[in-house]
Amino acid sequence: MPGAILVVGSIVVCSTLTIGLAATGGAAVAARRAAGAADNAAIAAADTVSGALSGEPCERATEVAEASGARLAACEAEDLEAFVTVEVSFAGLAATARARAGPPRGSVDSG
Repeated sequence: MPGAILVVGSIVVCSTLTIGLAATGGAAVAARRAAGAADNAAIAAADTVSGALSGEPCERATEVAEASGARLAACEAEDLEAFVTVEVSFAGLAATARARAGPPRGSVDSG
């Protein structure tokens, strides 16, 4: 009987560790997906602001974010810069990422 308790205990510990590692891995994947979607959405918005793409910057960012499986939470486009925030859902939680796209700061004349 003590051997059976040891086997059951080992199975419980291994199962708990497996579930924990799977959850951690899934959260890491969701975070990377959110970061990639934010980068791509910001680039699309900045390209639209610069005239390289037609349309409205935030509409374009929304399209790109949704194509990446994310939701655009915030978007701001001014001058030649675009700032976006996207969310990716995972297990009832949201992984959030922010990105900026445009020319390097200080490289564009303001006047």
